Amino acid sequence: MRTPHVVVVMGVAGTGKTTIGPLLAARLGVPYAEGDDFHPQANIAKMSAGTPLEDADRWPWLDAIGAWADERAGLGGAVSCSALKRSYRDRLRAAAPSVVFVHLSGDRQLIEDRMAHRQGHFMPTALLDSQFATLQPLEADEAGVVVDVSGSPEAITERAVAALAALPDAVA
Repeated sequence: MRTPHVVVVMGVAGTGKTTIGPLLAARLGVPYAEGDDFHPQANIAKMSAGTPLEDADRWPWLDAIGAWADERAGLGGAVSCSALKRSYRDRLRAAAPSVVFVHLSGDRQLIEDRMAHRQGHFMPTALLDSQFATLQPLEADEAGVVVDVSGSPEAITERAVAALAALPDAVA
Protein backbone atom coordinates (compact mmCIF):
# COMPACT_ATOMS: atom_id res chain seq x y z
CA MET A 1 0.00 0.00 0.00
CA ARG A 2 1.34 3.43 -0.95
CA THR A 3 1.91 6.10 1.66
CA PRO A 4 -0.05 9.22 0.74
CA HIS A 5 2.25 12.15 0.12
CA VAL A 6 1.67 15.85 0.04
CA VAL A 7 2.43 17.10 -3.46
CA VAL A 8 3.70 20.66 -3.81
CA VAL A 9 2.83 22.00 -7.27
CA MET A 10 5.63 24.48 -7.93
CA GLY A 11 6.88 26.80 -10.64
CA VAL A 12 7.10 30.41 -11.70
CA ALA A 13 3.98 32.56 -11.89
CA GLY A 14 1.77 31.68 -14.83
CA THR A 15 2.70 28.00 -15.13
CA GLY A 16 -0.75 26.92 -14.01
CA LYS A 17 -0.23 25.96 -10.36
CA THR A 18 -3.73 27.12 -9.41
CA THR A 19 -5.28 25.28 -12.36
CA ILE A 20 -3.27 22.06 -12.22
CA GLY A 21 -3.16 21.79 -8.41
CA PRO A 22 -6.91 21.09 -7.96
CA LEU A 23 -7.00 18.81 -11.01
CA LEU A 24 -4.05 16.82 -9.68
CA ALA A 25 -5.56 16.66 -6.20
CA ALA A 26 -8.81 15.32 -7.66
CA ARG A 27 -6.92 12.66 -9.64
CA LEU A 28 -5.00 11.63 -6.52
CA GLY A 29 -8.11 11.74 -4.32
CA VAL A 30 -6.61 14.20 -1.84
CA PRO A 31 -7.55 17.72 -0.65
CA TYR A 32 -6.10 20.79 -2.35
CA ALA A 33 -4.85 24.01 -0.73
CA GLU A 34 -4.18 27.20 -2.70
CA GLY A 35 -0.74 28.43 -1.71
CA ASP A 36 -1.62 32.07 -2.35
CA ASP A 37 -4.16 31.82 0.49
CA PHE A 38 -1.28 31.36 2.93
CA HIS A 39 0.29 34.74 2.04
CA PRO A 40 -0.06 37.52 4.59
CA GLN A 41 -1.85 40.59 3.19
CA ALA A 42 1.44 42.52 3.21
CA ASN A 43 2.93 40.06 0.69
CA ILE A 44 -0.07 40.36 -1.62
CA ALA A 45 0.09 44.16 -1.45
CA LYS A 46 3.80 44.09 -2.25
CA MET A 47 3.38 41.80 -5.26
CA SER A 48 0.30 43.72 -6.48
CA ALA A 49 2.48 46.84 -6.52
CA GLY A 50 5.00 45.02 -8.74
CA THR A 51 7.60 44.58 -5.99
CA PRO A 52 9.21 41.14 -5.76
CA LEU A 53 9.11 39.46 -2.38
CA GLU A 54 12.32 39.06 -0.42
CA ASP A 55 13.23 35.91 1.48
CA ALA A 56 12.16 37.53 4.77
CA ASP A 57 8.69 38.00 3.25
CA ARG A 58 8.52 34.36 2.18
CA TRP A 59 9.58 32.58 5.39
CA PRO A 60 6.25 32.97 7.26
CA TRP A 61 4.37 31.99 4.07
CA LEU A 62 6.51 28.88 3.58
CA ASP A 63 6.17 28.00 7.27
CA ALA A 64 2.36 28.16 6.98
CA ILE A 65 2.39 25.92 3.90
CA GLY A 66 4.84 23.56 5.61
CA ALA A 67 2.56 23.35 8.66
CA TRP A 68 -0.41 22.49 6.42
CA ALA A 69 1.65 19.83 4.64
CA ASP A 70 2.82 18.38 7.96
CA GLU A 71 -0.80 18.14 9.17
CA ARG A 72 -1.58 16.18 5.99
CA ALA A 73 1.37 13.75 6.43
CA GLY A 74 0.12 10.21 5.96
CA LEU A 75 -3.20 11.52 4.66
CA GLY A 76 -2.01 13.15 1.44
CA GLY A 77 -2.75 16.49 -0.12
CA ALA A 78 -1.75 18.89 -2.86
CA VAL A 79 -0.77 22.52 -2.44
CA SER A 80 0.42 25.15 -4.88
CA CYS A 81 3.58 27.03 -3.93
CA SER A 82 6.13 28.65 -6.22
CA ALA A 83 9.00 27.07 -4.20
CA LEU A 84 11.45 28.67 -6.62
CA LYS A 85 14.64 28.29 -4.56
CA ARG A 86 16.19 25.17 -3.13
CA SER A 87 16.22 26.87 0.28
CA TYR A 88 12.43 27.32 0.07
CA ARG A 89 11.94 23.66 -0.76
CA ASP A 90 14.35 22.71 2.04
CA ARG A 91 12.23 24.74 4.45
CA LEU A 92 9.06 22.97 3.28
CA ARG A 93 10.81 19.58 3.66
CA ALA A 94 12.01 20.53 7.15
CA ALA A 95 8.36 21.02 8.16
CA ALA A 96 7.00 18.07 6.15
CA PRO A 97 9.79 15.64 5.18
CA SER A 98 7.72 13.51 2.81
CA VAL A 99 6.60 16.29 0.44
CA VAL A 100 7.04 15.60 -3.26
CA PHE A 101 7.38 18.38 -5.83
CA VAL A 102 5.72 18.69 -9.23
CA HIS A 103 7.68 21.42 -11.02
CA LEU A 104 5.52 22.93 -13.74
CA SER A 105 7.96 24.16 -16.35
CA GLY A 106 7.64 25.73 -19.76
CA ASP A 107 8.63 28.20 -22.39
CA ARG A 108 8.85 31.77 -21.10
CA GLN A 109 6.80 33.14 -24.02
CA LEU A 110 3.94 30.68 -23.36
CA ILE A 111 3.93 31.51 -19.66
CA GLU A 112 3.99 35.26 -20.29
CA ASP A 113 1.09 34.91 -22.73
CA ARG A 114 -0.94 32.96 -20.17
CA MET A 115 -0.21 35.56 -17.50
CA ALA A 116 -1.27 38.39 -19.80
CA HIS A 117 -4.66 36.74 -20.40
CA ARG A 118 -5.59 35.75 -16.85
CA GLN A 119 -7.89 37.91 -14.81
CA GLY A 120 -8.19 38.65 -11.12
CA HIS A 121 -4.66 37.67 -10.08
CA PHE A 122 -2.38 39.95 -8.10
CA MET A 123 0.88 38.89 -9.81
CA PRO A 124 1.72 41.21 -12.73
CA THR A 125 3.63 40.00 -15.79
CA ALA A 126 6.31 42.56 -14.88
CA LEU A 127 7.51 40.18 -12.13
CA LEU A 128 8.01 37.22 -14.46
CA ASP A 129 11.68 38.07 -15.10
CA SER A 130 12.37 38.10 -11.35
CA GLN A 131 10.60 34.73 -11.04
CA PHE A 132 12.80 33.15 -13.73
CA ALA A 133 15.92 34.76 -12.24
CA THR A 134 15.07 33.29 -8.82
CA LEU A 135 14.13 29.81 -10.08
CA GLN A 136 16.46 27.00 -9.07
CA PRO A 137 15.23 23.80 -10.76
CA LEU A 138 14.77 20.61 -8.77
CA GLU A 139 18.03 18.84 -8.07
CA ALA A 140 18.64 15.10 -8.38
CA ASP A 141 18.39 14.56 -4.62
CA GLU A 142 14.95 16.23 -4.36
CA ALA A 143 11.83 14.07 -4.52
CA GLY A 144 9.91 15.37 -7.45
CA VAL A 145 9.23 15.54 -11.16
CA VAL A 146 9.33 18.18 -13.87
CA VAL A 147 6.21 18.48 -16.02
CA ASP A 148 5.94 20.50 -19.24
CA VAL A 149 3.06 23.02 -19.20
CA SER A 150 2.26 23.01 -22.90
CA GLY A 151 -1.18 21.72 -23.86
CA SER A 152 -4.47 21.57 -22.04
CA PRO A 153 -4.78 21.47 -18.24
CA GLU A 154 -6.03 17.88 -18.54
CA ALA A 155 -2.97 16.85 -20.60
CA ILE A 156 -0.62 18.54 -18.12
CA THR A 157 -2.38 16.79 -15.23
CA GLU A 158 -2.07 13.42 -16.97
CA ARG A 159 1.67 14.00 -17.50
CA ALA A 160 2.01 14.89 -13.80
CA VAL A 161 0.14 11.76 -12.66
CA ALA A 162 2.26 9.55 -14.94
CA ALA A 163 5.50 11.18 -13.75
CA LEU A 164 4.52 10.79 -10.09
CA ALA A 165 3.60 7.15 -10.67
CA ALA A 166 7.09 6.57 -12.08
CA LEU A 167 8.83 7.77 -8.89
CA PRO A 168 10.48 5.02 -6.81
CA ASP A 169 8.03 5.62 -3.93
CA ALA A 170 5.08 6.20 -6.25
CA VAL A 171 2.57 8.88 -5.31
CA ALA A 172 -0.03 8.19 -7.99
